Amino acid sequence: MGDIFVLAEHREGELREVTLEMLTLAGQLGGNVVCVLLGSGVDDYASKVAGYSDKVIYIDDPIFANFNAMAYQAALSELIKSEKPSVTLIGNTGQGVDIIGSLAVELEVPFTTDAVAVTLEGDKPVVTRQYYGGKINGNINFKDADTYIIGVREAAIPAGEGGKSGEVAKTANPVTAEITARKFLEYVEAAVGDVDITQSTLLVSIGRGIREDKNMPMVEELAQLMGADISGSRAVVDAGWLPTDRQVGISGKTVKPKLYLALGISGAFQHVTGMKGSDLVVAINKDPDAPIFQYADYGIVDDLLKVVPALIDKLKEMKG
Repeated sequence: MGDIFVLAEHREGELREVTLEMLTLAGQLGGNVVCVLLGSGVDDYASKVAGYSDKVIYIDDPIFANFNAMAYQAALSELIKSEKPSVTLIGNTGQGVDIIGSLAVELEVPFTTDAVAVTLEGDKPVVTRQYYGGKINGNINFKDADTYIIGVREAAIPAGEGGKSGEVAKTANPVTAEITARKFLEYVEAAVGDVDITQSTLLVSIGRGIREDKNMPMVEELAQLMGADISGSRAVVDAGWLPTDRQVGISGKTVKPKLYLALGISGAFQHVTGMKGSDLVVAINKDPDAPIFQYADYGIVDDLLKVVPALIDKLKEMKG
């Protein structure tokens, strides 16, 4: 295995966690880990990713102050042509999917998206993807090629502790032509409602397993006793039982509470992506094969309509 490129992702003054996850994965594959950082005035990010890399290729240019897929693709294409990495890992995010396919077509190389695991067979990567809401795993085998591009799902691989001290090499921007077809205008944050769940310390989060809205008062009582806010999955928001600003997941919000109590949430990756940073995850679901249990620190396999009333009674007893 030769060099493994990892494209760093950052947004609104924050290095995205998927960057460290991909760098950890690259280190596990055994190649020389090279982080590609495109930005403007993001020296702090270069220092951080160097702790996970053997080398950092850092291009500092105002053209990369805000994300532009065409500018990113133009730079990454030239770097891949000149450096010839064996594999390039890109986050399977809103930004990443805007690059992966068109970059692979431009370079005429094999690619796949939404990888939850990557292993090696000889010098060729084998990618694991999930189907049917995470109930089935399937492997993707590539044709022979000099390089491969892989989109890696957020939260699929836990970020490690780093421990490296890679060289940071500032490189001239290979993009010389002005990018006019696309222009960054502004970044629009979702409106915050009466509760900002991104700042909540404790969250009681509900999914389809709550069954019907007449069970909402039970959840509200539990949350009140815990001093927690209520959030939910897309299914609950689509049903109208919670407002959209309470939705957790890719199409909702990212939360990092000290406790995330998941009630009747199956754990599809769209939801898990939004809560995987929680300090402690407790899941209650009657399906023992629910994917949420893969991410839970503690799990109860039972009907939440039996467990939650018992929790309420216990909390009342403890509070006297």
